[in-house]
Amino acid sequence: MADPEDTAPPDRPLRRGWTTGACATAATRAALQALLCGQFEDPVTITLPGGQTPAFALAHQARGDGWAEAGIIKDAGDDPDVTHGALVVARVSVGTAGRGVTFHAGEGVGTVTKPGLPIAPGEPAINPVPRKMMAGVVEALAPGGAYAITVSVRDGARLAEKTWNPRLGIVGGLSILGTTGIVVPYSCAAWIASIHRGIDVARAMGLTHVVGATGDASERAARARLGLPEEAYLDMGDFVGGLCKYLKRHPVERLTIAGGFAKMAKLGQGLMDLHSGRGTVDMAGLAALLPEELREEARRANTANAVLQLGGAPLADAVARLARDAAQAMVGDGAHVDVLVSDRAGAIVGESG
Repeated sequence: MADPEDTAPPDRPLRRGWTTGACATAATRAALQALLCGQFEDPVTITLPGGQTPAFALAHQARGDGWAEAGIIKDAGDDPDVTHGALVVARVSVGTAGRGVTFHAGEGVGTVTKPGLPIAPGEPAINPVPRKMMAGVVEALAPGGAYAITVSVRDGARLAEKTWNPRLGIVGGLSILGTTGIVVPYSCAAWIASIHRGIDVARAMGLTHVVGATGDASERAARARLGLPEEAYLDMGDFVGGLCKYLKRHPVERLTIAGGFAKMAKLGQGLMDLHSGRGTVDMAGLAALLPEELREEARRANTANAVLQLGGAPLADAVARLARDAAQAMVGDGAHVDVLVSDRAGAIVGESG
């Protein structure tokens, strides 16, 4: 996934792409057909959960005694996905009779080590829907057959460092993801899903306090202040709404939201998506929080941080309280909310109390 603050949709119709789960399923089908029939289907067509039937060109194929493998280059369309262009490979081998379909993590695919995820600790990080899709391919081509499916992603360990996987306890590589098989550009569904999985892991580990931070600087400030376990910190990005709505249904005792002054000002206005392209700071509203003699200068300011320079800590505290109230309304009884406001250097300049 990419940082939503660093990317913006191109000014043209957006092209959809395919998830790693869809690519792994297509590679599985091609490999299994080669194992059964001696020939690779290229392009290879699969059926997605929604009934769509995309075709995928093979970028890799190989065969050996009792196995065959095929590879698909992942095309994420116009989505800024870190796995765009990665080679997803599925090797299908003859399995142990009576065991059905088993799944294994090849190079570049991670292994789950913490509870709270849809896959149990010790299992390869291949999510339930991709598993179902690949098992469905086996059932269609070789009903009742026993096969081992090993999924690999070229350079996956390095790519995983740019994702939530290390924090979620998925070690060694990427997750094979997807519920529909389709990547919708700039929906940021993967980012929001990662927030949800982070909450699941924190709850499964018995944590009662989680922190949603808008970026690295605000997270460092929260870490220095709170000293919570690694699993408590959620890379919320701009998606405060996605965080709060999930906590409303999956509660914890306490939520701390940490973010820069401008983003917390937007949260205080009631915005649920804090991206710069989806809402602006109400400068007049900020000015109204200042003493009368500073309001006119604040209304003429070009940026929220310029207003912060005028109002200092009292203004930052006021914004923190407004942000807290807005987030609390979204969370409901799902958590007790407090807010930390940081400046551009990562120092805490305001808090809701």
